[in-house]
Amino acid sequence: MRANFLLALLGLSLLLGQPAVAATSLKLDKAGLHLLDENGRELDSLKLRAKRWDQRVEGSHETVAVLLDADRGRPVLVRSEGRILLARDLPEPTFAVDALCLHRDPQGLLHLFLLGEEGLSEQWLITDKGARTLRRLATAPSPEGCRVDDRRQVLQVHEAGLGLWEHGTEAEGKPQRRLVKVPSKGKAEPAPKRYDWPVLQATAQTDPVERLGDAADDPAIWLHPLDASRSRVLGTNKKQGLLTYDLSGREQQLLEVGRINNVDLRQRIQAGGKTWDLAVATQRDENSLLLFGIDAEGRVSELARLPTDLTDIYGLCVGRTPDGQLDVFPNDKDGRVQQYRVELNPQGQWQARLLRAFKLSSQPEGCVVHEAEQRLFVGEEKRGIWAVDARAEVPAKPQLVMPVGAELQPDVEGLALYQGKPGAPSYLLVSSQGNHSYLVLDAKPPFALRGGFRIGINAQLGIDGTSETDGLDVSSADFGGLYGQGLIVVQDGHKRLPDGPQNFKYLPWSEVTKALKLR
Repeated sequence: MRANFLLALLGLSLLLGQPAVAATSLKLDKAGLHLLDENGRELDSLKLRAKRWDQRVEGSHETVAVLLDADRGRPVLVRSEGRILLARDLPEPTFAVDALCLHRDPQGLLHLFLLGEEGLSEQWLITDKGARTLRRLATAPSPEGCRVDDRRQVLQVHEAGLGLWEHGTEAEGKPQRRLVKVPSKGKAEPAPKRYDWPVLQATAQTDPVERLGDAADDPAIWLHPLDASRSRVLGTNKKQGLLTYDLSGREQQLLEVGRINNVDLRQRIQAGGKTWDLAVATQRDENSLLLFGIDAEGRVSELARLPTDLTDIYGLCVGRTPDGQLDVFPNDKDGRVQQYRVELNPQGQWQARLLRAFKLSSQPEGCVVHEAEQRLFVGEEKRGIWAVDARAEVPAKPQLVMPVGAELQPDVEGLALYQGKPGAPSYLLVSSQGNHSYLVLDAKPPFALRGGFRIGINAQLGIDGTSETDGLDVSSADFGGLYGQGLIVVQDGHKRLPDGPQNFKYLPWSEVTKALKLR
């Protein structure tokens, strides 16, 4: 019974791989693995004892297979190239493997699922350099077999006496699984709809934060006044404090200032007859604004804690007024958005003066100010993106820019503005957390959607993709090299390759320009 089931799974897995039919074929028996021509004659063979294997047809003369060596307990990757077999050992798993199967993801990358007999399983990324653990996952104990539907991106695992489990193959995001139920009419359940955007690759990532779970949240980019390569990225760890990183992602500072959520900054602010680079973060334990100064070398220091009358402070953004002052827009989970002017009083003390307030019907968080247009964009997590006049003397009348829907899926999280050069378009960048993607809209009415993208695995650099992004930032400054047209920094909700504490990923704006055909 078990053997028949495994054979059926193997046949289905071949159908679910690449559509090309190989002129050669593979056969496994007690003597080992055999490469056969179209007439069944043996071309090559590999002597090993294996009971578990899977294969993918990759072209008219190539097949990739993985077998579990029964004597050594480790997987072996085999490729047929023409008339020969090429084999190499993969790392030895740290658990007893009951089933294994291959998967080609939408990026064309090869994955291997190793299912443990006790339900502790792993997903590996296979490259020319070897195999690396991408993530751990929980599956049915003592599985009777597995297969992957590449098109639907689901791993199917059979559990005796219960049925067939389907797990999402995408490593990013929270693990998803369901027990398949066969409808009474015998029709398969439809695959869930998804909006497909181009998949880009991060070119750098920061050191992980020091706290597990939902910790990293929001970044902000600071441009060095003389040498852009020495710029800094500020990032919040909402379980610890504020961090700074260089453009390679190495941690430079940790300020343990408590439970801060969002951070934003502006440079060349005029206050007290001096010019300042200032960053502001929301301090959730105190419902206050935490003000930081940034010196000419990018060193950050705390300047003041400024109280607000919010009761559950959450998100925040800042903007520079036409005369060079700093306005701060914190929000509350109850929907309130306030506008403060941060300034030095005659005694030389920092203060936050409330200018105006308005309220959305539900919880906001991300926001950004388009200073050239004096427009504030606010993300209401469950409803969409709003635009409001940023001038304090004008009544706040929010207008809906984009509601949640097929492209923009809740939660609506981070918002950032790519400020184009004079005469060039500016763009609003939005984190669509519900489908692990990022949207690009015109920053001027009618706020047309220019497209979206996702961030996938960069196998060459060993950087995982991103998912469930909270905060993000973008700068159009020339940082040199890959970032000559600008830099995007996004929070990654699930650190993979391998699993670990969250971090931030860097992406060149030029890749977005190319993928979405922007100008």
